[in-house]
Amino acid sequence: MADTPSNQPAERPIHMSSGLPSTVLPLPDPALASALDLALAAGSREQAATVVASAPRLLDGWAALGELGRDPIERYAYYRIGYHRGLDTLRANGWRGSGYVRWGEGGNDGFLRCLLGLQQMAATIGEDDEAERCAVFLQQLDPRGVPGA
Repeated sequence: MADTPSNQPAERPIHMSSGLPSTVLPLPDPALASALDLALAAGSREQAATVVASAPRLLDGWAALGELGRDPIERYAYYRIGYHRGLDTLRANGWRGSGYVRWGEGGNDGFLRCLLGLQQMAATIGEDDEAERCAVFLQQLDPRGVPGA
């Protein structure tokens, strides 16, 4: 038996939360990232589509397709696919519907680019309620805001 007096609690570590949890997605495969960079530099939607066809869970790929889309509806569709694939990826990496997903950390930027693009295209096509939801979600995920905005 321990020599702890009965009127004093035994020592136990206290774990204090440091705020909301952060989720950091894995970085994309460097070869795929390089191929996407080349597609973006060339402005080639077809090259980006080839990369995405080989790796359909690559969030940066959906963001690239959104950036290279031919019109707002096509761009909206690519960003929406990336957004939904991103939610699945976040959940698979421990995100439980709240907490930070910050710009510039790990592989988070692909998802955040899709969400930002979805917000912008929703505003462009007059889907104002969706644009507002996306803007609020972006702010909740990273209160520091979009880099360079």
